Amino acid sequence: MAKVVLITGGSSGIGKTVGIYLQKQGFKVYGSSRNPENVTENAFPLVALDVRNNESIQKAITDIIANEGKIDVLINNAGVGITGPIEEIPLEEIQNNFHTNVFGPIEVIKAVLPHMRKQKSGLIINVTSIAGYMGLPYRGIYSASKGALELITEAIRMEVKPFNINVTNVAPGDFATDIAARRFHAPVLENSPYKEVYSSQLATINEHVNDGGDPIEMAKAIQAIIQTKEPKIHYKVGAFMQKFSIFLKMILPDTTYEKILMNHYKLK
Repeated sequence: MAKVVLITGGSSGIGKTVGIYLQKQGFKVYGSSRNPENVTENAFPLVALDVRNNESIQKAITDIIANEGKIDVLINNAGVGITGPIEEIPLEEIQNNFHTNVFGPIEVIKAVLPHMRKQKSGLIINVTSIAGYMGLPYRGIYSASKGALELITEAIRMEVKPFNINVTNVAPGDFATDIAARRFHAPVLENSPYKEVYSSQLATINEHVNDGGDPIEMAKAIQAIIQTKEPKIHYKVGAFMQKFSIFLKMILPDTTYEKILMNHYKLK
């Protein structure tokens, strides 16, 4: 019997690529979108789900269980980007980012756990980011939200292991998706002390996404995780230097690593 997979944020970007790939491998895939009626073409069913709305989360999970009788794999992929000097990002945008990238995934996990516990099996994959392993200038809020989800994964993984439920995370680097168009950019203010550097970094950040790898790498990595009997806690998928940067952070003194980042981002 085919495994049932739910991918939040499955209408575009990495989520859509993963969904199409898994469906071709024989999985029964459901994606989610805040407004599935606006998606004209999708290779797999989309359910209405806004991770910031608990009622929509419960309804989506209930509907899939009614159709399939189970959810074997949850891929918490829905997320939003955010850039800007922390001093200049409005509080409501910071709160929205954490609601989407941290609180939402937690609520989706809480909604599927009773069903996975009942079926005595399940796998939850949280899509985080390599940026979540370090505080990046002008991406500090995004780094913090993804880093928070990494730690949530570590904790809840231990809590649910006795129920034969596995939790893991996969941290992508830069992939060529439409995330740059959908993220919140704090505006470059004319009188801002950050104007020159932030304006330059904004262009570089978008360039890195546009020049990123093929999201099919994420799809293949996630399929491999699903087929692994005992998944690891952390997986990283991306360019060698992006993954190597995490290793450097572990072995170098904090100030040395900070200097490397500041040189990379041309900060003085």
